Amino acid sequence: MPIPVIAVAQMREWEKATWASGQTEVEVIRRVGKRIARHARKLTRSSDAILILAGKGNNGNDAIAAQEHLGDRPFEVFQVTSPETDFPKLVELLQQKFALIVDGLFGIGLNRPLDAHWQRLIVTINASKIPVLAVDAPSGLNCDTGLPEGAAIKAAVTATVGAPKRGMLAQSAWPFVGRLEVLDDVGLVPCPIQSELKWTSPDDFENFPPPRAEAGHKGLHGHVTIVAGSFGFHGASVLAARAAQRAQPGLVTLYTDEDVYPAVAAQLQAVMAGVFKPGMKFPESATSILIGPGLHAPGVSEAMRKTAQEIWRDSPLPVVVDASALDWLEPGMGPKNAVRVITPHPGEAARMLGSTSKEVQSDRQAALRALSKKFGNCRVILKGHQTLTGCGEGEIFVNPSGNPFLGQGGSGDVLSGYIAGLLAQPPLLNDTDKLLRFAVWQHGAIADLLQEKGKVWVVEDLVAELGNA
Repeated sequence: MPIPVIAVAQMREWEKATWASGQTEVEVIRRVGKRIARHARKLTRSSDAILILAGKGNNGNDAIAAQEHLGDRPFEVFQVTSPETDFPKLVELLQQKFALIVDGLFGIGLNRPLDAHWQRLIVTINASKIPVLAVDAPSGLNCDTGLPEGAAIKAAVTATVGAPKRGMLAQSAWPFVGRLEVLDDVGLVPCPIQSELKWTSPDDFENFPPPRAEAGHKGLHGHVTIVAGSFGFHGASVLAARAAQRAQPGLVTLYTDEDVYPAVAAQLQAVMAGVFKPGMKFPESATSILIGPGLHAPGVSEAMRKTAQEIWRDSPLPVVVDASALDWLEPGMGPKNAVRVITPHPGEAARMLGSTSKEVQSDRQAALRALSKKFGNCRVILKGHQTLTGCGEGEIFVNPSGNPFLGQGGSGDVLSGYIAGLLAQPPLLNDTDKLLRFAVWQHGAIADLLQEKGKVWVVEDLVAELGNA
């Protein structure tokens, strides 16, 4: 089940419901400690030393509980009771060769400015450049506002208990939270809180995509039609087509600009390639359309613009619009009940809304809602850190997967191609929203798997592994 994004007060309600059920704080702390240790081991090697910093509250108890599950990792536990008197000892410890700090100083309840001694201590930890695993919250961060209370730990990973807290998803919190992981199996009762903003869990995609019929054939699995590629940007069309293949539809057809057709066709085997011509008819067997990747060259824009607008307005098929074609859309709706998907990054979203990237990033949820409503309540995938998926109303889903190395040219072309490849398959359209969330999660999860291998990877590697997470 998707996990609700909640306020600190709602987390306290959840805890009270858990204690009322007979579950004990001691048992939950034990489980949290075990999960924290798992993350700590994942972030280190067997010979790496770990420094556990524990404060006075349960957050410190969670951190301390991790020590018995660290296996062969050498570690030291330092309980900070006074930031002033304990500061010299901390400085001494930070000069040692610790590979990871487990931050258990403050939890999610902090809601007032830290005094100068605490701020100095936190600034010193950050200056050490030792990677930090924050327990539940980066110490010093207000988890409702997303702002530091004078100073906050800059964590590489934050392992929060139960559910993400709203402030952790704010742009202001990103430098402190780092990668956000949710510890959702620590003994709490089912969450009693409802929220329109949901955190996607990999468990949401169990048995998805569903198994195919044993006697199935390519005609049952759809036909993707892609309009993409222009002079100097023909690689985008190849990436999108190959990504569509990775979704395993029955057929993929790519129409590209005449100037780049030879270069594009030479790189494709199973994909059928043709030259785009104004007014052309798409295959009658087409079941989804993607338009946009790599359509930058002068001379093709007017024809492509008209085609994109007509497809968006009239086609009964699922349509994905990406990249340059996003700027060609006109406000309004397509046919009733037709699936429409746009995949802007913040800069593209800003142009579509007549605003700025800064404004989009300051309230990504509001930007998603505004885009959807402007363009016929279409489905919006607002790319970036913690990619959002949703519409003008209803639930918005936050994607947990992916890493900064997705910031490569072609990454978005891969995502849009993969989405179109999934949307082409009629058996998958029973839950279009899950399909879109799966595509976004899969795209990011493959980037994570590639990163874990510890080798330099490029977008072509992403395409080669897409679908295997």
